[in-house]
Amino acid sequence: MSVLLETSLGDLVIDLCINEVPTTCNNFLKLCKLKYYNFAPFYNVQKNFICQTGDPIGPTGNGGICAKGLMKTGDRFFPAEFNERLTHQARGTVSMSTATIRNSEGEEVIGCGSQFLITLGEGLHNLDERYPVFGYIAEGFETLDKINSTLCDEEGQPFMDVRIKHTIVLDDPFEDPPELVIPSRSPSPTPEQLATVRIGDTNVINEEEPEEVQKARLAEQEAQAQALTLEMVGDLPFAHVAPPENVLFVCKLNPVTQDEDLELIFSRFGKIVSCKIVRDKKTGDSLQYAFIEFDNKESVERAYFKMQNVLIDDSRIHVDFSQSVARYRYTDRRKTNERDYHRTNDQRERSPQRHSYRRTRSPPRSASSYRPSHRNRYEDDEEESRIRHSRRSYRPHRNGHDQSHSERYERRSYRR
Repeated sequence: MSVLLETSLGDLVIDLCINEVPTTCNNFLKLCKLKYYNFAPFYNVQKNFICQTGDPIGPTGNGGICAKGLMKTGDRFFPAEFNERLTHQARGTVSMSTATIRNSEGEEVIGCGSQFLITLGEGLHNLDERYPVFGYIAEGFETLDKINSTLCDEEGQPFMDVRIKHTIVLDDPFEDPPELVIPSRSPSPTPEQLATVRIGDTNVINEEEPEEVQKARLAEQEAQAQALTLEMVGDLPFAHVAPPENVLFVCKLNPVTQDEDLELIFSRFGKIVSCKIVRDKKTGDSLQYAFIEFDNKESVERAYFKMQNVLIDDSRIHVDFSQSVARYRYTDRRKTNERDYHRTNDQRERSPQRHSYRRTRSPPRSASSYRPSHRNRYEDDEEESRIRHSRRSYRPHRNGHDQSHSERYERRSYRR
């Protein structure tokens, strides 16, 4: 049973110990379903020790409330649930923060609400008797490293906000009470929560940065995000790809123009590596645009300034610097296919199983130099032994017997 926490520094997946501490796990799952932890800050980070969150307001809040208290079906806190088998030995242990409360009988007991902590170190057994463990981090240890290395003030509060953005319940084995109303969307931050923002997770600490520089930086970040999106959907071979500087794009060509004609016209600007008019794959008809690759960037610039709106075959062409990166995609794909092909062939060559089934003929050997490894199997049949040893050519058999096709044929004829 797991819960996914999406934080401003990365994702955390928590595996819950529902069999050992069911009450605590049920409380945590219902709070996640109610979106109670959305926008909750990590307000106490102690390097290599613990990080604490769970209060929607942070260090200035009221300490949080349990799920039953939030649904108005119980008190604000519930008694802490300890299990001696669950300890703070491993890094990434998740346990509830506690407070001293009075039960219905007036006795002081340890209670839990909504706050919880995650250990950033190992072997923290001094926390076992005070903070009940209810889960462990299964994925997202790199996010814990980022939280552990964040800059904090003297009280352990990060200068740049580290917050829980969303909580996603991957599996909940407990039934939902009728009082549980799951919101249809993630709630927006309240004014009290916005008032606790110190430095937003998307801001940069640079007060002297001009407004123009900020706009340029934001535009660059947006372009990088778009490039990553194009890489993920397969439109770009990789995010930081740049078009070649020595390729010229030519369009508005006459359909009758041939590759050789175009190459001859543009060859006066420099050495041409390739000149190709793009054609339809089925019909072979010209699509009226081409790519001309020169051996240097200067030749492309000269052709760009000289050949704009030039008349070729009664058609005024348009030239521009190429923005296509398809050649990189196809080149990388071809290299990958060739590498996989050679790797597969190498594996076939090294495979002992395939080697034993190859149709190879061993060199001829004399009967006197051949010593069969299983000669005792033929000692009872003198005639078969004579036929076997009179052969001048032998081929090793994979079963350990040395016999050729003609031998097996003569043996069958002899038996008949």
